[in-house]
Amino acid sequence: MIAPLRFIAFVGSFARGWAGKGRAFVLGTRHYTQLAVQTTARVPLIVKNLDITTKHMYTLGIESIPLVTMIALFLGSATVTQAVYQMSGMIPLRYLGALVCKTTVTELGPVITSMVFAGRVATGIAAEIASMKGSEQLDAMNVLRLDPIRYLIVPKMVACVVMLPVLTIWAILMAFVGSAITVAISVDVTMYTYLDGMRLFFNPWDVYMGVGKTTVFGAIVAITGAYFGLTAKGGAEGVGNATTKAVVVSAVLILIFDFIVAVMVM
Repeated sequence: MIAPLRFIAFVGSFARGWAGKGRAFVLGTRHYTQLAVQTTARVPLIVKNLDITTKHMYTLGIESIPLVTMIALFLGSATVTQAVYQMSGMIPLRYLGALVCKTTVTELGPVITSMVFAGRVATGIAAEIASMKGSEQLDAMNVLRLDPIRYLIVPKMVACVVMLPVLTIWAILMAFVGSAITVAISVDVTMYTYLDGMRLFFNPWDVYMGVGKTTVFGAIVAITGAYFGLTAKGGAEGVGNATTKAVVVSAVLILIFDFIVAVMVM
């Protein structure tokens, strides 16, 4: 009799634990959505805080250019190397440029750039807001009737929405530069053939779709960082947990919405 009772107790404890996690997930999703709606509703007020937004555009966007450039150059090189390997013996190398162009413009450029951006920006936003919460600066703002969402989150979100597409365009150009260098050094294809292949199946719609969806990714990065900053608890340890959760959830949401966009435009 003892063994069956222990099994029943284990199943009950397991179910209760997962029920609690499910409830926490639903509540977290609801609070995240509420924050996103509240932030979006306050975007028209950005005209009164253009100086703050411009500052964030520089710190979040312009200062990310060196990192994005380095990663994009090697992204283009790696894409060419893998494409040559995959095409070897099956597809003529005159289509190498077309393959690199399509994959870089539609997927690799936007997604990898957004991931890098999330790793740098979402963690910074979460750490900043969590630190302000821990030092009771957010409470002070509420006492002074200053809306934290308007003054802290909205400028960051607008800066991310504006600057991430710019960084993506720059990353795609740098990826093309890196791929061209790799082709010139290690691939048995003339530069004319490679560039002609890039023009062969080029479609401006691919650029619009690839760059346009990064506006959504930018909003995701900003709101995710702000959400985990606002919900942080436990002092310095809470700040560290908030930054970790912010970058992980940002990456997951970027991939989810990338899939949704891809399905919608097919």
